[in-house]
Amino acid sequence: MSNQKIATVALGTGGPQVGVQGLGCMGMAHAYGPTDEKEARATLERALELGVTLFDTADIYGFGRNEEFIAPFVQAHRDELTLATKFGIVRREDDPSFQEIRNDRAYIRQAVEGSLRRLGVDHIDLYYMHRRNVDVPMEESVGAMAELVAEGKVGHLGLSEVSPGELRAAHAVHPIAAVQSEWSLFSRDIEQGVVDAAAELGVAFVPYSPLGRGFLTGALVGKELASDDWRRTQPRFSGDNAEANAALLEPVRRIAGARGVTSAQIALAWVHQRASVHGLSVVPIPGTRKRSRIEENLAATRIELTPAELADLAPIAGQVAGDRYEDMSFTAIDRA
Repeated sequence: MSNQKIATVALGTGGPQVGVQGLGCMGMAHAYGPTDEKEARATLERALELGVTLFDTADIYGFGRNEEFIAPFVQAHRDELTLATKFGIVRREDDPSFQEIRNDRAYIRQAVEGSLRRLGVDHIDLYYMHRRNVDVPMEESVGAMAELVAEGKVGHLGLSEVSPGELRAAHAVHPIAAVQSEWSLFSRDIEQGVVDAAAELGVAFVPYSPLGRGFLTGALVGKELASDDWRRTQPRFSGDNAEANAALLEPVRRIAGARGVTSAQIALAWVHQRASVHGLSVVPIPGTRKRSRIEENLAATRIELTPAELADLAPIAGQVAGDRYEDMSFTAIDRA
């Protein structure tokens, strides 16, 4: 790949200008097995060099270790990038079964101070509520987040895995720059309302797992995941589901072969094209720890799929076996 930088786009009305593709940093120190630290750090640098400016993490990734891992890179390039992190999911290292969602004002205050300390910065550019606790009024949660903006600790606000009604309620309290949810050829449930709400409000969409947690690349078919790979717990990667889903990759491979590109590039190009389909900014954040994958993924920003190719890919999501998560209450799928 050349050193040509990717295009930029506004991250929502009034939001920062960012590269049209970001980088999900979760896998740098969490979830997907052992990390080659030297290569991961080189990947961060190469991404920035090629125009990636939105770098996404969360306080729960590695119980804070992910924020600590990217901190030296963030500090070295503070004025060149848009730093996004999240709060709201509470887990315990000594009890894998424990999970709590907290959106209350006191916890938000505690969480932001922890993230600022681990990242070694005095402000976070984009601060997301990672998951929604429906027992806490949206006015309290977003009101507390808005206070952080007023104090200069946070630049812009984001939400993750919310319903259309929740997005509208939050936006009425304080402008929301971006919504983050899973969106890919395998996962299109958000097109049933929340995407339209985001477009209506001028909110950008930041698709996570745009490559179906790696499944859409085809590289995982028939391969054994590492023993500590989080995907082992996900229904789509298990047994008969994995076998059925592997068969769905045929049109992706066919289109990629005809174009002389990779399956990952076709899958990412499809996500990028959602911007023109739905009329909003779309900045996917595929994750990787390898420079070669960064270059491959960014090349997808220059691919435009034809109507015929889009039609071939359209049926895939409706045929996927298995839910996105083992526990779908972790998403907004049944909330208004």
